[in-house]
Amino acid sequence: MSRVVLIDDEPKAIESLKWELENFCPEIEVIDTFTDPRKALKYFEGLPEIDCLFLDIEMPQMDGFRFLDQLGERDFAVIITTAYDQYGINAIKERALDYLLKPIDSDDLIQACDKIEQYRKEHSLIDRFEETLMNAMSNSSTGHRRIGLNIDGKIMFLRPDELMYCEGDGNYTSVFLENGEKLFITQTLKKIEEKLGGSEFYRIHNSYVINLTKVREYLKTDSMVIMTDGKNIPVSRNRKSDFLRKF
Repeated sequence: MSRVVLIDDEPKAIESLKWELENFCPEIEVIDTFTDPRKALKYFEGLPEIDCLFLDIEMPQMDGFRFLDQLGERDFAVIITTAYDQYGINAIKERALDYLLKPIDSDDLIQACDKIEQYRKEHSLIDRFEETLMNAMSNSSTGHRRIGLNIDGKIMFLRPDELMYCEGDGNYTSVFLENGEKLFITQTLKKIEEKLGGSEFYRIHNSYVINLTKVREYLKTDSMVIMTDGKNIPVSRNRKSDFLRKF
């Protein structure tokens, strides 16, 4: 089953599309709908696991393309649904999987749903390949652990001692390396923390994961650590005791 979300400012349009999907596309599951794109943005902050977004363009609160701009990077397909035919070029620029004109023809919708299923299967294979590759590098027979990070369409494998600290900002994370390089990753800090593993990494603050081996000083009065690159990072009050035990 492919999981989809519908966004359209007209409730009747959502009801109609949902009915069509339920009756003509049994492989599609509608997990949520929104008539207000601003509420949808809040929903997507939670990083829901979906395969496709059906998105209207002409909406009074925020048009569909502005919504995609604010959404940023995404790991799901987008199908544009609109009563106007002048948005084709923008749809291509936004890498839309399909473009459906209202009133949506049932045959066109079925073909679009076939594309969603193909998209889901292809990305599932890619995800499994990446997971296998990362596991192989993490459990290398050489005994040297590697951490795989997805960056700009590639997987970068790093030794744990190359990482200094990670700083989260919503759906994005900046990874700072010992050599001064900064990597920008379109994943939450929680996701990166899960990938890091190892006893040397610690979530010292809601916005920071640090490499404990790169801590140069701990300022007790300021509840702050100074990293070996000179960066000052705050220690969260509710993590202070646990941090000191580990450190």
